[in-house]
Amino acid sequence: MKSRLLVSIVALFLPWPLRRLVLVYLLGYSIHKTARLGYSLICPVHLEMEPGAYIGHLTFCKTGVDLLRMGKGAAIGNLNWITGEPLGTSLHFQDLEARRPELIVHDQAAITNRHFVDCTATVSIGRFSTFAGLRSTILSHSIDLDSCRQTAEPVSVGEYCFVGALTVLLPGAALPDYSVLGANSLLNKHYNEPYYLYAGCPARPIKQLSPDCKYFTRTTGFVK
Repeated sequence: MKSRLLVSIVALFLPWPLRRLVLVYLLGYSIHKTARLGYSLICPVHLEMEPGAYIGHLTFCKTGVDLLRMGKGAAIGNLNWITGEPLGTSLHFQDLEARRPELIVHDQAAITNRHFVDCTATVSIGRFSTFAGLRSTILSHSIDLDSCRQTAEPVSVGEYCFVGALTVLLPGAALPDYSVLGANSLLNKHYNEPYYLYAGCPARPIKQLSPDCKYFTRTTGFVK
């Protein structure tokens, strides 16, 4: 882990074409020629960046994350903090055999700026979804009070979703496809009904949304 972090720090000062080669050949990362990584320390065990994927500046992905996968045209902005508890070496989560500390940002999805993402269990951002605004938090781990043990559950944001600023998503939470999570909301449940605005603390379905909304039918992730 220390060597991976050291290579990432040294490579940070190289021109991007050379830096990409260092990350690919020394760390075994899979980074497409059209993908780009800004001045950020990205140190997962495995990194996969498909065509057009982009990570901005001053974002940090800790060595405890097993996989950071970014689909075609996926984007992670500036000043984000991505963390996770590593497999095997941790004293925690030993009974969670299926746990995977990974962040999957699917095709044309985006995490904007200044967010905190805990990938102790799998976090998935669906195709064409926007984790928008700023200062939102995804937590995939917590403490089970009954057993007095650390626990972790995946968190998912479906396809074509919009997540507002200052939101919190807790372990096991799921936002359905074609949904909006309103600003300042707390999502702590697994919902499955699409085309709804979910909002509140805790969040609940507030308003039904039209399938004809242009946001739900666009073919590129970028919104002008």
